[in-house]
Amino acid sequence: MKTGLALAVATVGGVGYVPFAPGTFGSAVGALVWFLLGPSAIVQGIAIATVLGAGVWSAGVCERHCSRTDPGHIIIDEVVGMLITLFLIPVGWAGALVAFLLFRLADVLKPYPANRFESLHGGLGVMADDCMAGVYANLALRAMLALGHRVIW
Repeated sequence: MKTGLALAVATVGGVGYVPFAPGTFGSAVGALVWFLLGPSAIVQGIAIATVLGAGVWSAGVCERHCSRTDPGHIIIDEVVGMLITLFLIPVGWAGALVAFLLFRLADVLKPYPANRFESLHGGLGVMADDCMAGVYANLALRAMLALGHRVIW
């Protein structure tokens, strides 16, 4: 039962089993969750902490179950990465789309130290690199908003 629950959490209700680009779908789910949370800093912060904790646990269980490091169907890390990307940035859907693209780019490229975080043990390693990619994307989006005078709202 524990493994089944962990798989459900880690794959975000099975979304991670889509046959192509599961990480992209996970990022889209993260953007949808962000939209549903609303602009409250407290609600967003609690959501990030909750998803991160659930992700570390469930990804660790899934890695042991699959006997693989960071299986592709684990996408809860993309959800938390998108939540971090959009944390405390008041944008509309156009800005969220830019955030989505920035996060996907940072997640794929994994600039230092995100690439080093993958080597952390268990579920923490699964989650940490996407959290760092979310930080990078958040900072890039803030810079774009500052430079563009908030044109992408």
